[in-house]
Amino acid sequence: MKNLLEINDLKVTFPTNDGFVNAVDGVSLTVAPGETVAIVGESGSGKTVTSLSVIGLHNPKVTQISGSIMVKDKDESLDIVSAPLDKIRGYRGRVVSMIFQDPMSSLHPYYKIGSQLAEAYLVHHPGKKEAANKKAIEMLELVGISEPQMRAREYPHQFSGGMRQRVMIAMALMNDPALLIADEPTTALDVTVQAQILQLLKDLQKKSNMGILLITHDLGVVAQVADRVSVMYAGRMVEQGDVDDIFYSPHAPYTLGLLKSVPKMGAKNSERLKAIPGQPPSLINLPKACAFAPRCEYTSLAPAGSCESVRPDLIGVTESHKSRCHVPEEKRDKLFAAEIKGARA
Repeated sequence: MKNLLEINDLKVTFPTNDGFVNAVDGVSLTVAPGETVAIVGESGSGKTVTSLSVIGLHNPKVTQISGSIMVKDKDESLDIVSAPLDKIRGYRGRVVSMIFQDPMSSLHPYYKIGSQLAEAYLVHHPGKKEAANKKAIEMLELVGISEPQMRAREYPHQFSGGMRQRVMIAMALMNDPALLIADEPTTALDVTVQAQILQLLKDLQKKSNMGILLITHDLGVVAQVADRVSVMYAGRMVEQGDVDDIFYSPHAPYTLGLLKSVPKMGAKNSERLKAIPGQPPSLINLPKACAFAPRCEYTSLAPAGSCESVRPDLIGVTESHKSRCHVPEEKRDKLFAAEIKGARA
């Protein structure tokens, strides 16, 4: 296994009083050493559910998971879906780690920063308290927090939002994981701090050849740091490709809609954003065919009735670029290229 992560046909379902929520439906992707793969999509598309599956944080008593999630640890690999919990705990934090979405609530308010960092180290190095405290200070310095020895003795409320996010990155990296999952790592941060956090992740990745799975809805963040992109809608991947393929040659109508809804630099005040019409479908009652069809403006270009009756496959535009759409590829090539050019004019 050459990749750090290989997800194949992952399906995640939650039972509710109203029925089964099909949060993730047949997702497949890979992350190689030193590579950043981004998953983008609207809220509720299944991004975070996918990331939590990789680190084994779903409750197995109420969650139905199928498929495979292979995570590499040196010369062996583990299937997170079928592995026993104690084995997953041995991987979590050491082989694969995660920066959670909200740094404000992810840190315990009653414990000092240094103690919380040390605890993450002690999980995999029991009894080595002195080494844990030393590592905590080293990691605070590594993520750019000044006077780390003093700040390690302080509490979360004494840190700004950007500094708390740095602490969360330090905590995720305490055991030098090979794969880092970053779930909305720049949410609620101002533009300057966001740029600093993204640059920090890139620098840390370069030093250790770490793989990063980035979960975000911010296409600006994706453009800055991602090598490859997976676009997710209603629990399914609708397009996958290199970052340039996604931004300059999208082949899924949903991807095109996301790109056209991004504000343009220098736009006139009177110019309105082109939003995707309608709402995402209920994950309890997904359309049997194309999940995006009720919101898509290009269904008339597809073979008659196909969008409402047949589920499109994720087919390769090229070897590295795949999309899910019934509209013939030659029509999408010409039309979508013109749409992207017009949106950026």
